[in-house]
Formats: sequence, structure tokens, C-alpha cells
Amino acid sequence: MIELERTKELAKKYKMNLREVNDKAGLGRNSIYNWKNQRPGIDALNAVADVLHTSTGYLSGKTDNPAPKADETGGISIDGEVPYYYHSYTIPDDYLNIVRQLMERDIKKGLIKRHDNSRAE
Repeated sequence: MIELERTKELAKKYKMNLREVNDKAGLGRNSIYNWKNQRPGIDALNAVADVLHTSTGYLSGKTDNPAPKADETGGISIDGEVPYYYHSYTIPDDYLNIVRQLMERDIKKGLIKRHDNSRAE
């Protein structure tokens, strides 16, 4: 099934095997392997999508865009070590570092406001 194939593809990209993804998602033993014969439940799919920084829509084949899903504020965190995409082009790490540096500078200057739903650090 497509969920298993896409999970394998992203796990490989993140240098994980299916067992690691399964464990990080908190699923029962060999749950992801069972996707070969049966569709995963929404809770399992959500957990795997979180681990692989993607959407359930991508894992289930509803979209072909594996881009990281938005967080609860509607934004996308660029704090992690995951590949990000812009119009299907991978954003190079040096571009992300530039954005991080600009954000840090402007946060210190008070030029950028924290989103209402964000958690304070």
C-alpha cells in the first residue's frame, strides 16, 4: 500500500529504518509492516507523519508534496534537521541558516512579534 511505500521512502531520507520510525511513533510492534496488508488507522498515520515531518495527506497518497506539515500556529518550524521544499525544490541548508540568522537578529531587535499561539521558550 502507498502508506508503507511512502513511509519507507521518507524513513530512508531521514536515515531511519521502519522499526525506528515505528518506535518513535509509539506504535505497537511491527505496526508499520502490517500496512502492507491493511490500511493504517488515522492515529498511527498521524504519529508516523509527525516522526517523518510530513503530512498524512502525503503518506496516504492524497498529495505528492512531502513538505513538512504546518505546526499548530499555521507555520513551519525550521529548527530541525529535515529537508524543506519550495515549489518542489529542496531548500539548501545555507539558505535556511540565512533565514535563521535574520530571524535571530530581528527578534533581538524586537522587530518580529511572537505568534499568539506560540509557546515561550
